Amino acid sequence: MRADMAEPTTAPAGTPPAPKPKSELRDTVGFLVKLAIVVFIFRSFFFSPFSIPSQSMLPRLLIGDYLFITKWNYGYSRHSFPWSLPLIPGRVFASTPARGDVVVFKAPPGNREDYIKRVIGLPGDTVQMVGGQLILNGKAVPKQRVADFVVPLSPNYPADTECPAEFQASAAGQPVCRYMQYRETLPNGKTYTVLDRGNFPEADNTAVYTVPAGHIFLMGDNRDASADSRFPASEGGAIGMVPLENVEGKALVTFWSTDGSASWVKPWTWVSAARWNRIGEGF
Repeated sequence: MRADMAEPTTAPAGTPPAPKPKSELRDTVGFLVKLAIVVFIFRSFFFSPFSIPSQSMLPRLLIGDYLFITKWNYGYSRHSFPWSLPLIPGRVFASTPARGDVVVFKAPPGNREDYIKRVIGLPGDTVQMVGGQLILNGKAVPKQRVADFVVPLSPNYPADTECPAEFQASAAGQPVCRYMQYRETLPNGKTYTVLDRGNFPEADNTAVYTVPAGHIFLMGDNRDASADSRFPASEGGAIGMVPLENVEGKALVTFWSTDGSASWVKPWTWVSAARWNRIGEGF
């Protein structure tokens, strides 16, 4: 007796081919690429984080503050993009900052480092310092003495390296740094506080500067510890007049602040190191 051979089976006509098995690696890479594109667009056109590495903007900004800047206020240029990618020639949707705005920008002459300063002079303005008094367009900017500014000494603001010995003091049994503080009010009504460490001839007495077209004059609020538009631009130092296309965005809000005492391997110190009263502070 002979067993019949089984007939080979064939798929019915019009049946779609079996789907290829999914590749987890391919899906992961695809997700990461899409995420990178979204982050790139978000940081370039909407919001970007920025950290404070120096004390030039005391008392408003402390070392260890983290803030968001908005990117759309003054238009866009190549410096709006990470790494200053040359995707935009010149500036588009351009507008000029207001006096008193706090802005982040690429620092001349190298245009590589991010700095943060306050806008003082606009194109066509004249700016001068006389005996520590700001003179804008020939008129003294009102300057009123207010209570001293006091900042606790901490790993982010250590004695001697950040706070010279003559300004070290004690408050409620805690070592602090104490500076004379003044309130300035610009012609547009913008008001803010500045610090004065004493007589620094090069910073407190300057020539009359005329801000050229397409540029702005920027200063730090910590007037005697800020390399800004009062001094010629030098790599890693002062900035001279800053081209408007170098401006990356406007400071919006502080979203985190730490005194530097936290340790990554000790999570409970993350709470004690936070300067909670500074979080959520706007500009």
